[in-house]
Amino acid sequence: MRGHLAAADALDLGEPLVVAERIQPRCEPEIVFIMGSDLSGPSVTSSAVLAATAAVAVGIEVLDSRYTDYTFTMPDVVADNTSAGRYVVGSAVPVAGLDLRLVGVVLEHNGEVMATASGAAALGHPASAVAWLVRSLAAENEGLRAGDIVLSGGLTAAVPVTAGDVVTVTADRLGSVELGCV
Repeated sequence: MRGHLAAADALDLGEPLVVAERIQPRCEPEIVFIMGSDLSGPSVTSSAVLAATAAVAVGIEVLDSRYTDYTFTMPDVVADNTSAGRYVVGSAVPVAGLDLRLVGVVLEHNGEVMATASGAAALGHPASAVAWLVRSLAAENEGLRAGDIVLSGGLTAAVPVTAGDVVTVTADRLGSVELGCV
């Protein structure tokens, strides 16, 4: 399943999440792909994704479901754009030489470690998740374009946030990104 986050949904580094503008925000860690070239077609592989990727980064997706306590059916979550809300992306890092399956990720909420994972939590490899997306888009004669930012999927359970909270995601060799909530 896929959702769409527009460029207008991006939060700049240091820009706070205004919780009052959300319904029930939750944050999850992501490995983010910045596409360097166009990519489309029904047979795209993880290797093709990596070849088309300009850089990767650590990111935080802010989920925001309209369904109470995130209790929904599959049709509900599709209608809710997969609970997509906002996102923030850390500094870009070249993908060459990185085994994204093995990138360790730590999710902290107000300084407390809430969860850990590796990149393999995204369909076995984050590039596999992006390849699935491209193949899915191909069914609609669409694809990814150079410059597109692609979140490859939540690596841990999402944590609920309220005003005053701080969420930090750190990924081995990718760095950290922090999101303050007001």
